Amino acid sequence: MDNHFLLFVHSLLRYGVLLTVAGAGILHLRGYLAKRPILTGERTLAIWAMILCHTQIVIGLILYLLNFSAYAQMSGDIGRFWKMEHIGTMILAAVLVTLGRVLSKKAKDERIKQKRVAIFYLIALVLILWAIPWPATTVGHGRGWL
Repeated sequence: MDNHFLLFVHSLLRYGVLLTVAGAGILHLRGYLAKRPILTGERTLAIWAMILCHTQIVIGLILYLLNFSAYAQMSGDIGRFWKMEHIGTMILAAVLVTLGRVLSKKAKDERIKQKRVAIFYLIALVLILWAIPWPATTVGHGRGWL
């Protein structure tokens, strides 16, 4: 499989992850504050966010393995970012999204369900936003938006 194609898909999929994680987190927070049960669309969006996070992690791990020798040679802040911070933070974010969904399913009370998704997804969103190599950052310089 072509590295460039996988990198393009990984870069494009980040927007789907961002939209679904943010959307689910915000909608569940709104539902929690309104003291109402989870709506079907909210539940569906939370599930899609989890699916997209898992897909993104799998593609990212494949890219990491395909480029392992290049990462091994990197040093300094940029090397640390790619070898540890990016991958570690993204895995943590996917774990938080998964925990939010699983713990929500196990809760009996609808407000607790809303609260768990909102908290876990919004924390994951902050981590994802931090760990993306945006074009304006040192690690993302020259990468472009896709």
